[in-house]
Amino acid sequence: MSDPTLPADWIAVDWGTSRMRAWAFGPDGAEIGHAVSDAGMGGLAPEGFEPALLAAVSPWLGPDRATPVIACGMVGARQGWVEAPYVSVPCPPPGPAQAVMAPVRDPRLAVTILPGVSQAAPADVMRGEETQIAGFLASTPGFDGTLCLPGTHTKWVQVSAGEIVSFRTAMTGELFAALRGHTVLRHALGAAEGGPAFLEAVADAMARPEALTQRLFSLRAESLLSGLAPAAAADRASGLLIGLELAGARGYWLGTRFALIGNGAQSELYAAALAAQGVIVERADADAMVLAGLGAAWAALEGERP
Repeated sequence: MSDPTLPADWIAVDWGTSRMRAWAFGPDGAEIGHAVSDAGMGGLAPEGFEPALLAAVSPWLGPDRATPVIACGMVGARQGWVEAPYVSVPCPPPGPAQAVMAPVRDPRLAVTILPGVSQAAPADVMRGEETQIAGFLASTPGFDGTLCLPGTHTKWVQVSAGEIVSFRTAMTGELFAALRGHTVLRHALGAAEGGPAFLEAVADAMARPEALTQRLFSLRAESLLSGLAPAAAADRASGLLIGLELAGARGYWLGTRFALIGNGAQSELYAAALAAQGVIVERADADAMVLAGLGAAWAALEGERP
């Protein structure tokens, strides 16, 4: 909810492909409003970003100044409002020094867009996760180890001395959605619940990753022949895919300090799968970390002002 009687000192925006979230903060640093919009990058042309932002934040804009807005995520992609070029690893999470200003018509807005991070070999990119990483490092000074950020495209990130050293992206979430919605398994899979079948499937995939496709089709066959419950089938499919991912990311989680940035059911599945491998998993809330990262960028921007 927003209070139109309290103009914001600054506004934080996390703008992804499917939705945009905005938080307004007063001069004392307290949050005075929060808005969520379905106007994600994927549904907007460049000229549509400013109206979409105004629809969400206009109650917080004062009439006599340009309110600073700091945004991260897909808003800075090539198909977004304005491209914020990637910063290459190794690097600290990018801040205002590497950001770009978005073109605006409304004099009440001053929009800074943070860039993503890229890796040349193996080729990889991220947009938005680097701001969560910035928030985590701001709240956990001295962290050296691996961060995992579960999502549609899960990130595995090696961090040392305050820098993103290397990272890899796994399409596990998207693969599960594709299996559930566009393959023969759509008739067998329900919603994953993280039951005992999940960890059994994780262990199975890590032991025999070459058998993944056969194991997956068996879920369809078992649903026909022995009435395998949709939730159990989903647990096994999710476990097989996450187990395969863990096998491929072993160098990121084995023998290192490890933290997981996320929330919701998917993060719980990753935490359980990693704990079953003996990993001590530190936890951080994804929403809190993106706000902390945007707040760190705001503090740096303020520090650059004369």
